[in-house]
Amino acid sequence: MTTTGRDVLVETDWLAEHLSVPDLVVLDASWHLPTQNRSGRKEFLAEHIPGAQFFDLDELSDEKSDLPHMLPSTVKFASRMKEMGIGDGVRLVVYDSMGIYSAARCWWTFRVMGHRDVAVLNGGLRKWKAEGRPLEDGPARARAQLHFTPRVNAALVADLDDIKSYVEHGGAQIVDARPAPRFLGDEAEPRPGLLMGHMPGAKNLPYSRLVNRDGTLRSADEIKSAAAAAGIDIGAPIANTCGSGVTAAIVALALAAVGRPDTSVYDGSWAEWGRADLGLPVEQG
Repeated sequence: MTTTGRDVLVETDWLAEHLSVPDLVVLDASWHLPTQNRSGRKEFLAEHIPGAQFFDLDELSDEKSDLPHMLPSTVKFASRMKEMGIGDGVRLVVYDSMGIYSAARCWWTFRVMGHRDVAVLNGGLRKWKAEGRPLEDGPARARAQLHFTPRVNAALVADLDDIKSYVEHGGAQIVDARPAPRFLGDEAEPRPGLLMGHMPGAKNLPYSRLVNRDGTLRSADEIKSAAAAAGIDIGAPIANTCGSGVTAAIVALALAAVGRPDTSVYDGSWAEWGRADLGLPVEQG
């Protein structure tokens, strides 16, 4: 797979040339915040890149958790991938309708499950459509079932205990991808009932600083500059967080593009840490 950004991204022209390759699967992972009243699945049915399958972040999650779209069990994930015709040795290109947004979460999920041959379409559906490339509608085309073998890379996942330890003892920088008003505690969370603010010691790197207006990922120099301006040492351990583990994956993707493919994502993110009943420390300002 000819890619850019250290095998993190593929460009639209490359994908257009390789759409018919048998071992390549394109995934539409479009997802939207609850406050946006949009459905990624409905939009997929209306238009998607030819041959794409739909990756439902909410359905492909841990149904036993009361937190949004937490990572599913390996058994559930392998079963769903088999049904979608995604197996060992398949090459994956993931996109979303906004450019680079929820596709990063899908990319991270596959890497957690041990599937390394996965890249994000730079600019996503926005760029694809802007270039006048072909689209199709309706349900995803059926694919022959394939066997998917999960090989979990636990180092890419941070849990509540990890973040507690980083807050209390250090060991990794906590990088929060939420917009500054939410990080500072000046603006309420989109999910009701959560505290406002951030984890003590966390550094704010809003994901919007890593993505261009056209939905493409910023250059390596711009990503490094944005991290430095936020006080982040990209050579040291990093755990990324956000509202519910989606935009944190954008930071992980951007860091992978500049040579740090090993940063983790706090799966529960603020949807977990910000719960008042847990009594966890919160800072504002």
